[in-house]
This record gives sequence, C-alpha cells and structure tokens, in this order.
Amino acid sequence: MKKKTIILTTISCLVALIPMLIGLILWDKLPDQMATSFGFNGEINGYSSKFFAVVGLPLILVSANILCIVIAMADPRRKNISDSVLAIILAIIPLCSIFAGALMYQEYLGYNISVSNFAPTFLGLLFVVIGLILPKCKQNYTVGIKVPWTLHSEDNWNKTHAFGGKLWVIGGAIMTVLGLLGFETTVFVGVFALAIAPMVYSYVYYRKNERRKEND
Repeated sequence: MKKKTIILTTISCLVALIPMLIGLILWDKLPDQMATSFGFNGEINGYSSKFFAVVGLPLILVSANILCIVIAMADPRRKNISDSVLAIILAIIPLCSIFAGALMYQEYLGYNISVSNFAPTFLGLLFVVIGLILPKCKQNYTVGIKVPWTLHSEDNWNKTHAFGGKLWVIGGAIMTVLGLLGFETTVFVGVFALAIAPMVYSYVYYRKNERRKEND
C-alpha cells in the first residue's frame, strides 16, 4: 500500500471516530439507552446501549472502512482505480459515521434535526457526488456497477458508467430537493430506481450490441 494511501486511510478513520470523541465528552449527559435506528418518518425504532452507540458503532464503521480499502488495494485491476475514486471510497464511511453521530447526539448538542428531511437529502447529495465520479471509474472488481455484463466487456462498462453517472447526478439533485421538501418516501423509492436502472441499461446494451457479436 502506498504511503499516500496509508495517510489518507488514517485521516479517513480518524474522521470516522469523531462521533466517538464527541460521545465520550458528552458521556455523563447521555442516557444508558440511546436511539440508534430511525424510520423513514423520523420516528425512533431501535435503541442500543450507550457503550455500543458511543464506542462500538464508530469502531465497526472504522473496521468496515479499513476492510474496503484493503479490498480495493488487493483488486487485480488496482491500477484502474483512480485517486478520485479512491477518495470517494475513503469519504463515504466517515460521512456516514458523522451523519449517524449527528442523529444520535442532536438532542444533547442543542439541535433538532429532522431525520425525515436530513436522511433523504444526505442520500441525494451522495448520489450526486458518486455520479460525478462514476464515468471516470475504469473497469475493476471493487468499485462501480459490477454486474456480469460490465465485467465481461470494457465497452459495456464504460457505456453503463457514463449512463449511470448522468442519471445519478440528475436523480440525486432531484432527491435532494424532494428531501428538503419532505417527500421522504418518494426519495427512498428513487434510491431503488437509481440503483436498478444502470443494471438494466447494462443488460439491454449487452443484448443489443454484444450478444449479437458473440452469435455471429
């Protein structure tokens, strides 16, 4: 693993641990059972012990962060994973950790965050950022839209990621606006649609352009 990657991974993990630091500072003010799961409408639907919420959850996320980068570095096509794509990998889990921490600690920090607006908006912005990077993602086994047809053909991979990138930027922007307006259910339906559409495109492209060549 390159020195630059090690440094960026370390920074990424430290950022992911910020909620744990805040939780330790607020420890005496926190209840023994903390809300750690929320429904689409913002209602609490799950609790965990204070220790798990403050310490366990961030450590799980950091472990997942390290696992993601190790898998990326072990990819046989590692050279196709650009620095910008690697940066996205290293940013996603820290952002999720801070997002989760904000929801758990909001009451004790004097804020009142609307989960039903915040979560869809966060997802929408995430789709926009990933959509901007997606077309630059070259064929590999770790990052991207990895379905049989994209992994089988570099041309299919490039076309699918170009399509997916445009779709996710536009769809993510719409999701962000809908999230701010409070249409949370519509947003989560949109997440499913945005995830499925590139896969369908890849298969259709295969049927139209590549399967015919294989049969000739």
